[in-house]
Amino acid sequence: MTTSPKKIGIVGTGAIAGAYSLAFENTDKAVLVAAADIDPAAAHAYASKHDAKAFESLEDMIDQAELDGVIISTPPVLHNQHVLACAEKGLHIMCEKPVSVDSENAMQMIESAKQNQVLFTMASKFRFVEDIAKAKKLVEQGVIGDLVLFENAFTSNVDMTKRWNSNPAISGGGVLIDNGTHSLDIMRYFLGTLVRVKAVECQRIQDIVVDDTVRVFVETECGVVGNIDLSWSINKELPTFVSLFGSEGTLHVGWQQSKYKRTGDKDWTVFGTGYDKVAAFKNQIENFVDAMDGKAKLVVQPEDALASVHAVEAAYESMRTSNWQMIGKTSETSPVL
Repeated sequence: MTTSPKKIGIVGTGAIAGAYSLAFENTDKAVLVAAADIDPAAAHAYASKHDAKAFESLEDMIDQAELDGVIISTPPVLHNQHVLACAEKGLHIMCEKPVSVDSENAMQMIESAKQNQVLFTMASKFRFVEDIAKAKKLVEQGVIGDLVLFENAFTSNVDMTKRWNSNPAISGGGVLIDNGTHSLDIMRYFLGTLVRVKAVECQRIQDIVVDDTVRVFVETECGVVGNIDLSWSINKELPTFVSLFGSEGTLHVGWQQSKYKRTGDKDWTVFGTGYDKVAAFKNQIENFVDAMDGKAKLVVQPEDALASVHAVEAAYESMRTSNWQMIGKTSETSPVL
């Protein structure tokens, strides 16, 4: 027995919505039927690509469109009100990262979803990259032995001077909350609970009021140490974005190829073809839909979303105090920029 495609609406038709647009074209499990944006022209332009209906507000969309779920791709400061509105309407929710600018709002969102008995997940595309999933299995199988060190880098030259991501009133911070949310979630995906963090802001290059280059050190409950480099102003030109170093080998997840090499091996073993953005977004949508149908569990659970917020909060507190900070035990909830 086949299941009809789920009817999905999206609020926020900016850059990230473009990736969802391509993903919807490559799945038969969901169909985009509605799009909302405060810019009417943007909403109509986006909706027309999918033969969907355009709305000028989330409220109008969820009141008038027949929907099973909503993707929230608006700026972070708006996530709380949008999630609460969808939950109260009984709609399942996939919210873009960072799911919230602070843990208090994140917990309110999670509780609302629970009370209204709807699914709530954070969109964390890298968990849905096939090479990341393969790498996690290889690590769990002990292919490179006991893990010792985790490395991740998301660095590129991007002019952020005119983008909302560099406006803390809208974004909640700079590159640390923007790209760092992905980094900390990937590390937790591989290694489990993150215990403490030390974040250092590097020289600020761009004329913006938020961090544009940050180095983050993280320690996990199991004793693995992570090193994360984030930047909008430098490009490390690395072929890989995640590296895991173990007692018996090394594993790299790359942009165009993923491979591992065990101690004593002459050659690298290639296990993947790298990062495929459209496939990652497609997999993310299909997991969301399969969870609606009870066919799968959400890959990113509400507690994962909350953990990412706690980690970012602790990193900003560490940056402010120049000390290691226990995760989940910050003295302030908002980033100090």
